[in-house]
Amino acid sequence: MEQEAVSQIRKKDFTPYRFLLVDDSEFARKNIARVVSMLGGLIAGEASTGREAVVKYQEIRPDIVLMDISMPEMEGVDAVGEIIREDKKATIIMVSSLGHKDLVKKAIASGAKHFITKPVQIEYAAKIVKAVLEGKGG
Repeated sequence: MEQEAVSQIRKKDFTPYRFLLVDDSEFARKNIARVVSMLGGLIAGEASTGREAVVKYQEIRPDIVLMDISMPEMEGVDAVGEIIREDKKATIIMVSSLGHKDLVKKAIASGAKHFITKPVQIEYAAKIVKAVLEGKGG
């Protein structure tokens, strides 16, 4: 794949976008971290449950959240709802296996901007994240 297709992106002030990675699987978080790295982003925090994601979001106010759908303590869909209630401008992309199509629809209805399917294909996921961030304007 050509490097231009997933070139690095920066905010208008040229600083890197700050990401919060949320998944109960450490392996999945590491895989998503490769997307962040490819885009030149900064991992500002990680969480392994929906509840932890809400708390971390409040603490670090990342530019974007990459959130798993299915997690212990609080599902990703519920975490999206809580984060969006507190910050209407939150940018959240869901990360989910194909079997959770209804939950992805619910998450998008709750305010998530897009979704990436598992297993994550790094280049494709990077294109989605880039498109969402560029649409946001930085």
